[in-house]
Amino acid sequence: MADKVQNKKAHFIDLGLIPYKEAWDYQEKLFDEIVRLKREISDGKTDLKTTNNYLIFCEHKHVYTLGKSGSSDNLLLNHIQLQANDAEFYHIDRGGDITYHGPGQIVGYPILNLDYFVSGVRDYIYKLEESVILLLQDFGIKSERLEGATGVWLETGTARVRKICAIGVRTSRWVSMHGFAFNVNTNLDYFDYINPCGFKDKAVTSLKKELGQEQGIESIKEKLKEKITLVFGMELV
Repeated sequence: MADKVQNKKAHFIDLGLIPYKEAWDYQEKLFDEIVRLKREISDGKTDLKTTNNYLIFCEHKHVYTLGKSGSSDNLLLNHIQLQANDAEFYHIDRGGDITYHGPGQIVGYPILNLDYFVSGVRDYIYKLEESVILLLQDFGIKSERLEGATGVWLETGTARVRKICAIGVRTSRWVSMHGFAFNVNTNLDYFDYINPCGFKDKAVTSLKKELGQEQGIESIKEKLKEKITLVFGMELV
């Protein structure tokens, strides 16, 4: 590890409801900043000893995103149909297949120098999943991981298996971007137009659907922040 000094602090930023491309560009700006500074620290070109870290929350307008290992066949709409459903489509540089983002869904983008927080990519994804699993426990919902897939799932091993949180990340020079999408009050009809994460036989759910009523998304954000800081040993500033 190039930088020996640890920095467990992360700047929390809530972008609110924002178009996907605008948030993607903002992520890349912060990501490039951390990568550049890590390189300068490693090369001894700066007196700084640590980089910044960021945790971004937002909601997106209707959009489908396809990861670099995904298949466009899992999008079941053509361009005209996308427009008719007020949705956009982007092929992006994260792992994973296709997913949907929209209002009522908490999208989290940790832009982190992973040297400070995890031992590997698998550990990073595990901790993202664990944060959501702990949150759901507070609502009496048992959730877990599904072998061979990322994200947080309910009733694995049954015909009613369903996903409540999708995860797709990118890392470069041990810095993270992209992240997770947690369905709170999400309009689940939009998932009917894709094979979510490439699966044709598994359903998608939301906190609203599981609890039978709409949830206050701001209060859910606060609870989720608490779980992330607990699991990652992070301090938000």
